[in-house]
Amino acid sequence: MLKNIDNTNLPSILDNDFYKFTMQAAVVKLFPDVKTRYDFINRGEHEFPEGFGEALRESVNAMAQLKLSKDEKQYLIETCPYLNPAYIDFLAGYRYDPSEVFIQQEGSELEVYVMGYWYRTILWEVPLLALISELYYKYTHQERWENERIINNTNQKTELFNELNVQYAEFGTRRRHSYKVHRKVVEALSTCNKKGFIGSSNVHMAMLYGVKPIGTHAHEWFMFHGARYGFKMANAVGLENWVQVFRGDLGVALSDTYTTDVFFKQFDKKFAKLFDGVRHDSGDPIEFANKTIEHYECHGINPLFKFIIFSDGLNPQKIKSITEATQGKIGISFGIGTNLTNDVGLEPMNIVIKLTEIMYDNSEWIPVVKLSDEPNKVTGDPNMVRLAKELLNIS
Repeated sequence: MLKNIDNTNLPSILDNDFYKFTMQAAVVKLFPDVKTRYDFINRGEHEFPEGFGEALRESVNAMAQLKLSKDEKQYLIETCPYLNPAYIDFLAGYRYDPSEVFIQQEGSELEVYVMGYWYRTILWEVPLLALISELYYKYTHQERWENERIINNTNQKTELFNELNVQYAEFGTRRRHSYKVHRKVVEALSTCNKKGFIGSSNVHMAMLYGVKPIGTHAHEWFMFHGARYGFKMANAVGLENWVQVFRGDLGVALSDTYTTDVFFKQFDKKFAKLFDGVRHDSGDPIEFANKTIEHYECHGINPLFKFIIFSDGLNPQKIKSITEATQGKIGISFGIGTNLTNDVGLEPMNIVIKLTEIMYDNSEWIPVVKLSDEPNKVTGDPNMVRLAKELLNIS
């Protein structure tokens, strides 16, 4: 059995991706009666040691003690003026409810899912993945590099990014090696001579190191809209609702929930002008950049006044090739995840937690789907996936 759980690996309620809070603010305002289910997907088929489920349960239970501190509340008020006061007051009263998380282990297989009102369950995904990752390395007794090597490794990457003259952010909370490694990496990134480092998706890290919290929305925003309003309307209604809440702030649109081609059919001139840019998260990045440039030009928009955030499985070599192909044609920046926070001499985990079902008007559970530009990133009930592809004319 696994004992002596260290719960200091989630020390703050803000130790989460920023887009979870921005989406939560939108859900509280627009969809307070929607219920959701999220499921853990073990893509890497990792084998969990005996007692892992119990260890995870202890850590999840400890999260009930997390709450927004006065300093953290003031930080959000000063740093994120687009988060309205009512939402920030709501967050100050929010507490994680461990009963929303189901955990069961049979042999080396781990089952985890989350159920409850969307405005509550939306915050679980990222910290759960971070806990699973950190506990996995701890209880499989895998030794990482020493801190000095991790810092040097991070510095070498930033030297390349500086040579390329690109902007980049840290996006690596969900599959980080550990909280301690995460802090070491962001500390290294935020020190001097890191001219291109623009921020972190992790609000806690951004606050600690005085950088910008970065994020807008995730796939689940459009997955919900597809199940609620129909797949053909998902992108357009999702973007419209986003604008309704944030009135032009947080203007980066995620493009690939139902494939990029479908997205651009609905990302019309209004949205193309209103949103500052788009985020790439699957498929060939250079092909995506070319489609994006063409889309802006077709609407009479100078691509150099817009930008793409690339965020799909980035490493220094991939960033170099994307930069060489796109720099000077459109604005570019990079959100780098696991390659920063889990490049420690061990094999990174391949795990996700995805929204799988929604319920509204207390009717019935409806499966949600994500189609993506990469077949291995497609998620959802197979019958619903086939239906979505048929309705959207995707082969």
